[in-house]
Amino acid sequence: MKTWIKLSKVIAAAATLLLAAPVASFALAQESAAASAEAVTSEAASAAESTAASEATSEAAPVPALLASQKELAIDKADTTYLIFSTAMVLMMTLPGLALFYGGMVRRKNVIATVTQSVSVTAVVAVLWYVVGYSMSFGTATDLFGFSGELLNKYFGGFDTAMLNHVTPNTAYMATAAVPEYTWISYQMTFAIITPALITGAFAERVKFSGLILFMALWSILVYAPICHMVWGGGFLGTLGVKDFAGGAVVHVNAGVAGLVAALFLGRRKGYGTESMPANNPIYDLIGASLLFVGWIGFNAGSEWAGDSVASVALLNTLLATCAAGLTWKVVEWIFRGKPSLIGILSGLVAGLVAITPACGFVNPTGAMIIGAVAGPVCYVSATWMKKLLGYDDSLDAFGIHGAGGFLGAILTGLFADTTVNSLAEGATVVKQLIGLGVTIGWSALGTLVILIICKFTTGLRVTADQEEAGLDASLHDEVMDH
Repeated sequence: MKTWIKLSKVIAAAATLLLAAPVASFALAQESAAASAEAVTSEAASAAESTAASEATSEAAPVPALLASQKELAIDKADTTYLIFSTAMVLMMTLPGLALFYGGMVRRKNVIATVTQSVSVTAVVAVLWYVVGYSMSFGTATDLFGFSGELLNKYFGGFDTAMLNHVTPNTAYMATAAVPEYTWISYQMTFAIITPALITGAFAERVKFSGLILFMALWSILVYAPICHMVWGGGFLGTLGVKDFAGGAVVHVNAGVAGLVAALFLGRRKGYGTESMPANNPIYDLIGASLLFVGWIGFNAGSEWAGDSVASVALLNTLLATCAAGLTWKVVEWIFRGKPSLIGILSGLVAGLVAITPACGFVNPTGAMIIGAVAGPVCYVSATWMKKLLGYDDSLDAFGIHGAGGFLGAILTGLFADTTVNSLAEGATVVKQLIGLGVTIGWSALGTLVILIICKFTTGLRVTADQEEAGLDASLHDEVMDH
């Protein structure tokens, strides 16, 4: 009996617990909900206070005023992506494109030194572009040393964005509000890199590395940046109406003239004209020229800064003119040398790329074909006959192709500019193009000469005769192709 009484008590207790559990659970749930509601209310109040504080701070500290060279960013993701891709394409033109193209044409004992020059120029110019190059090219000058900002801005961009001061993720360059200024800076940096890198072809196989570094640093600041500003950055040549879509004067004539001055200043290579100096590896040239060809699409079509109809015609014009120049160079070489060469047709392709650069976004495809067809023979004559006639040693034809081709293309831009292709072609004339070329040639030649003199009496410029004989790979870098 006692056992049943105990059992019944256990059952009663269990039943009480079973009945009490839902009630307790409900009470706990209510308490939890109340706590959650209180927390949400507290968070909402905090958020409201934070927003009010933020608004008060915003009112107290307004966004800094935009510079004269800037606009407020109204980003277009498609255009931004297009320009990022074009930036990568243009960088590829220097590394590895130009490095391999030049590296394949020198003698084997100078391959590493020649390639190293392209790599070094890239690093030096990129850093200087951040420090002051961008500001001098695309900034807006202010009063300085008693000269008015309005006067100075005709020739250089000043220092308002030095070290990218006043550049933020919300600013855009005045020419294109749809693209972040950071992207614009990166794209234009690749142009600033390849321009001095082209000059290295003029004095290949005989320049000191320390002299090269100093020369390129000074040249990018004192020669490239002012010419870039005068044509593209709001300077007087652009205002005058000089048309240079992607760099005929700013890049190619500028670099070509500098290369000619440097080649004359340093003198000829030891044995030039009496010893055979064959290209060490034409296959390097093929790879390098092919990378240049592909990358040049970003160079030319990318200079529209948007994937639109003008970019499309610039793309087609680049392809047509390049191939036309390759064919005409090959025909002329075949006639006068008896056999067509691989390096010859590759040089013709590069000549077409150079000549169409200033015109690609301003002319129709027929004009592009004519420019390319003329560029082949003109650059062939410049790179072979003229060099022999005048006796200078433009080692890898920096002037013969880039100087002559850029000059030709700039002139023909004024002749073939077509407003049905691009409304900005309106007002283009040969006379205006000649004025732009005259200023570019004069500034580049004089500035280059002054810089060469500075380098000669500081770092020195030319290697010793023994170093040149041994090869720059071993004598300057202690690296050789064969061990």
